[in-house]
Amino acid sequence: MPADTQSAGLFPSLRKLLDTGLGALHNRVELFAVELKEEKQNILELVICVAIALFFGMMALVLFTATVILLFEGAARLYAVGAFFILYVMGGLAAWSRAKARIKESSLPFSETIGEMRKDRQWVGNLK
Repeated sequence: MPADTQSAGLFPSLRKLLDTGLGALHNRVELFAVELKEEKQNILELVICVAIALFFGMMALVLFTATVILLFEGAARLYAVGAFFILYVMGGLAAWSRAKARIKESSLPFSETIGEMRKDRQWVGNLK
């Protein structure tokens, strides 16, 4: 009879352990889904804002450049075009290097989910 009592207690314990593990996994998947949704919304908003800013910035830059070039006469216009070319290339290179630096210093996506899973592994490791 003691074996039956022990086995009857073992299955409910295993069921409870499995339920707890599945509950923890469910929580982590929900957290991941929420973070994924937030990241998607952030990226979409960023892309839209950048596209609008680029459009209006380029329009302003084209009009400004054309206005300045038209103020010069004859051969001086060629120098004005060259000066704007150099200015734009330098600006583009500066923006490119800043973008690369920004990508390098950005945090890991889904860092909260990874942190929670790391805590779970530590907790399970401490149970031994």
